[in-house]
Amino acid sequence: MIKAIVTGAGGRMGGRIITLMSETEGIEFIGAVEQKGHPIVGRDAGEVLGMGHTGVKVDDDLRACIEKGDVVIDFTHHEVSLRNLEVAAEKNRAIVIGSTGFTPEEMKKVRDLSAKTRCLLSPNMSVAVNVMFKVLRDVATILGDDYDVEILEVHHHLKKDAPSGTAMKMAQVVSEALNRDLDKVGVFARKGMIGERSKTEIGIQTLRAGDIVGEHTVMFGGVGERLEIIHRAHSRDNFAKGAIRAAMWLVGQKNGLFDMQDVIGLKA
Repeated sequence: MIKAIVTGAGGRMGGRIITLMSETEGIEFIGAVEQKGHPIVGRDAGEVLGMGHTGVKVDDDLRACIEKGDVVIDFTHHEVSLRNLEVAAEKNRAIVIGSTGFTPEEMKKVRDLSAKTRCLLSPNMSVAVNVMFKVLRDVATILGDDYDVEILEVHHHLKKDAPSGTAMKMAQVVSEALNRDLDKVGVFARKGMIGERSKTEIGIQTLRAGDIVGEHTVMFGGVGERLEIIHRAHSRDNFAKGAIRAAMWLVGQKNGLFDMQDVIGLKA
């Protein structure tokens, strides 16, 4: 039985992961962490989530429970996730990270620390989204430079980062397939007399409204036709289930940095 710790236990994703973990065979919820001062710290995690008494007290420091677990599932904030990865590497515990927004300097630290433990970092844990990543690479390679690429992502009004980590991953996949530098061709806003669209630019646009869980559309626009590939998330459960699946897979791996494509066998 794999023993799992969930950080960000009071968040929307953390709560769904804990709830769905209780319905999943082969993995046991044994630890929960939230930031210092959070109102659920010190309380029973199951009671907070309406699951009943679990005997798992919410700690305010990963070090307080890391020894009890095999794997940490972290959906917090990139700075917090990096600190939790440091603890996991020190204690040789696997860690699944779903946070986004890592800077290049932080990503270097992630790669360095992953050499000391097993780390899975993915901007989206949905199986379907990761299939979409592969499809986008294939489509972009086939269509080439004759089709304009535009990416639109839509999320709830509480989301703090823009564009989403998933949209940026999609843009990265497409730009690599087209042999373009995303830092040079990415266009994140258009206003006024901007002139014609350049042949190489990749548009990444953001909308925020209501309680939309997440929608991503990638358009390949040619002369006389367009191809649109769309993913719509109806709940957070697919992300939570993917994170649990990733955690169960990761425990048995050797040290290194992985992503969800490794879990579902889509790596070339």
